[in-house]
Amino acid sequence: MEGVGTSTAGFIGMAEKGKVSGTPEFVTSFADFNRKFGGYLPETTYGEYRYLAYAVEQFFANGGSRCYVMRTVASDAATAGVTANGISIQAKNPGKWGNEIKVTAVAASKGKTAVTEVTGDDATGKVYTVANGSVFAEGDVIAIRNNGKVTGYNKIAMVQGNTITLVNPVKEDLVDKNPVPKKVLSACEMNIEIAYRDQVEIYEGVSLNIGAASYIAKVLSKSELVDVTAEEGKEIGSPLAVFGAAADAEKAVVFLAGGSDGGKKGITDDVFMGRDGGPGKRTGLAAFKELSNVSIMAIPGVTSPAVQLALVAHCTNTGASFAVLDVPQDLTKPQDVLAHREKIDSDYAAMYHPWIQIYDALNKKPAYIPPSGAVCGIYARSDVERGVHKAPANEVVYNCIGLSCLYNKAEQDILNPAGVNLIRALPGQGIRVWGARTCSSNSLWKYVNVRRLFIYLEESIKSQTNWAVFEPNDEMLWARVGRTIRAFLRDMWRSGALVGNTEDQAFYVNIGRDTMSQSDILNGRLICEIGVAPSRPAEFVIFRITQFMEES
Repeated sequence: MEGVGTSTAGFIGMAEKGKVSGTPEFVTSFADFNRKFGGYLPETTYGEYRYLAYAVEQFFANGGSRCYVMRTVASDAATAGVTANGISIQAKNPGKWGNEIKVTAVAASKGKTAVTEVTGDDATGKVYTVANGSVFAEGDVIAIRNNGKVTGYNKIAMVQGNTITLVNPVKEDLVDKNPVPKKVLSACEMNIEIAYRDQVEIYEGVSLNIGAASYIAKVLSKSELVDVTAEEGKEIGSPLAVFGAAADAEKAVVFLAGGSDGGKKGITDDVFMGRDGGPGKRTGLAAFKELSNVSIMAIPGVTSPAVQLALVAHCTNTGASFAVLDVPQDLTKPQDVLAHREKIDSDYAAMYHPWIQIYDALNKKPAYIPPSGAVCGIYARSDVERGVHKAPANEVVYNCIGLSCLYNKAEQDILNPAGVNLIRALPGQGIRVWGARTCSSNSLWKYVNVRRLFIYLEESIKSQTNWAVFEPNDEMLWARVGRTIRAFLRDMWRSGALVGNTEDQAFYVNIGRDTMSQSDILNGRLICEIGVAPSRPAEFVIFRITQFMEES
């Protein structure tokens, strides 16, 4: 039986750009983060809320390989955009980053043909016979050209073979039977370039025909930079006119404007906790309800008790995530640090202090940042190298050149038992995480590795026994489930995750009439009782796993 992953992190915070609602963005490197969310944020604008980019960088520098990121914005942030003649272009998400988006449209044509015959009149409706009707589709905007010069625009109302009708009546004579005609009709398109810094998107053959696959709103829906809406019925004319260009222009250029990051007053606890608007519309922390594979979570540098309690509640409620918390940077005295720590009591969270010093590539000087990003990376590194059962402590903090406060052993002896995991500079050993305690007052769950091991065991067993759902709930099924779980726990014991000289000392699995009543069986409940002896503490901790047997 294969265990679930434990090293995928989730981060929430302010960023230069990026999505602000829906499913959090999957990120596999800091370069990937830069592309999706931008770079470091200036302290002058974001103050104590600028640390997301630094934390994600430290996560990858310290051994992390995959994470999900959810961007938050101030409540008064605005989205850059431009509205012209029947078209609206908006940046994909809020922020002043959108003011740098440049949209260039160049006139193009997908084909041209000549009119060879006209029947009917304005009263009955003219029908035009063309040399090649295949270049047109119903709804196409067309340019009427004479000697290469545009004399007017119209729209295809109907196409049947080589006959067409137009939306608006045409007074001029369009017939040209010459082998090389001077009068032609051409279907109008555009080639569009959308540029933001060194990110360029090119879309060729874009149409204003709402029924075409190349319709501008459909094609640009693929854009990572902008959202486009267009109004049907305003497109009879030069396609570039929708961008505000002159009738005879061959090129139009527009810049988005009005984007704003908002002010510090708009950055409240609520923007981090987010809003649950339902699937696809959740923001902030609430957006992580969309995911089930995030094992470690942090909101870097945000030390508001309300936000931290919300994060801990999320991890507790999912039962599958673990929160890594920061302490305010300015708290240095043990009694002040303990006062902050005492606001949290949970075995689904751990708190780390002090802040770490790194070289700030934005300001070209050393700077202090919250440790949560680096710690999440260390969790991931330790899980991969040693296993989730190994305490993520006595681990070097990579890419760290100092600490905001140096604690001694006496202070360590005060803070560590209370559940504050210190990061210390040890002579000859570098800067290391020197603690692995949870924020729980329950001594049974005081170690990070024990809680995370149980998360791993429970989620793995649930995941790998899903096959039992819809199976007959009888002795044969119980035996199969028991064998599957025992094989998994046997591997965990052999890897050192469980203690005991024998399997019986390391774990037990009980499934059958002892764990289920007749009522349980009749109501489709498969209940398995599992006891394991984690490496620390060396005592049995019992939890129950129930699979609900859905009625077929």
